Amino acid sequence: MTEPAPVGGPGGPVRTCVGCRRRDAQDRLLRVVAEGTGVRVDPRRRAPGRGAYVHPDPACVALAVRKRAFGRTLRAPVDAAGAGESLLAHLGTNPSGTALGPGAGSG
Repeated sequence: MTEPAPVGGPGGPVRTCVGCRRRDAQDRLLRVVAEGTGVRVDPRRRAPGRGAYVHPDPACVALAVRKRAFGRTLRAPVDAAGAGESLLAHLGTNPSGTALGPGAGSG
């Protein structure tokens, strides 16, 4: 059984989302790195250390938090709830998944 080709150009880097576990093109995922007991987004994908990839989707972030995937993937002690809040703020949503004001998170 073969896995369908991930969305994105052929030959480009492919990563796995720590939330939904779907494989996708690297440029369609957010890279996060451990910072203290939380995580921070690495938009240039160049920060030192181990990185974790997650879709820029509140559902994937919430799933990763619920599964405690950030700490396991980054191999560092991470406050899962704080990491989720930090990423949701970056995406322009609050922890309940609703947008923070007009146009928030629309890209």
